[in-house]
Amino acid sequence: MVKLKGGAPANFLDVGGGTNKDKVKAAFKLILSDGTTKAVLVNIFGGIVKCDVIAAGILAAVEEMHLTIPVVVRLEGTNVELGLSMLAESGLGLHTAEDLNSAAELVVKLAEGV
Repeated sequence: MVKLKGGAPANFLDVGGGTNKDKVKAAFKLILSDGTTKAVLVNIFGGIVKCDVIAAGILAAVEEMHLTIPVVVRLEGTNVELGLSMLAESGLGLHTAEDLNSAAELVVKLAEGV
């Protein structure tokens, strides 16, 4: 989807159904390890994994790593309202999108501004 919107994805990572906050943090560290990442798009359709768990991991990663690049998050599934609320109330400047199409559009736009 990012490619269709004019971007060049550098990585794809599936955290899987048995993920937790620490695994999400580790995923961020892995994705950002080369130092050339311009933006991060997190797209979760959570049935097994809960959106609030993903949100907690994203918040922990952003805070711990002192991220300055844009992070766009699209959540859908179990506990989506709680997850989105956690992101919005964090004060960390994270971007959210309601669907993958708009998330991909936004992450490409933000990456171009970096």
